[in-house]
Amino acid sequence: MTSQSAATLRSRYIAQAASDLEENRRRQKELAEKITVLKQEEALLTDILNLAERYEGFTDATRLPEQVQDEPTVAKAKQAPVGAAAGRSTPTRTAKTAKKATAVTTAKTGAKGKSHQPLLGDLLAELLGRYEEPRPAKELRDELLEKHPDRNPTPQVVRNTLEALVAKGRIRRHKQQHSVMYTLVERDSD
Repeated sequence: MTSQSAATLRSRYIAQAASDLEENRRRQKELAEKITVLKQEEALLTDILNLAERYEGFTDATRLPEQVQDEPTVAKAKQAPVGAAAGRSTPTRTAKTAKKATAVTTAKTGAKGKSHQPLLGDLLAELLGRYEEPRPAKELRDELLEKHPDRNPTPQVVRNTLEALVAKGRIRRHKQQHSVMYTLVERDSD
């Protein structure tokens, strides 16, 4: 092997090593950003689990915390900055915790200061009370959207709410062939 071919080969190796090193650095930075995002998601999920465990035994819905309709706190928590390095996750987490505490405080004060919208279950029971015959969930949802344009529950949410009312004994479920219909349970007046 000549000295010229050895120098060419050496320069190729150096160029390849430099290219590989640059690719490794880029990949490390990318992975560090992903780790930061995953740590933030883990912290959020841990907080959710802690809240769920704290309120797990409650059967009284009035004791559960409420989320203000105007303030989607979960969405705000997910908008934490992504560019922080993996080694500096503590300031990011501290900022995220402070942001979440502010959102919770805002939600609590907002819930006290605002007049609450009627519960979906109460609205559906009120609509059912206007009819003698059983009504399907689809018709109830359509009527709800017409009378309360500010409310827009999905068909599944309406069905779930109706089934919750059935479980509480406030309404009755009727199955007619492949359709499920609901009627209000008559309350005895004392």
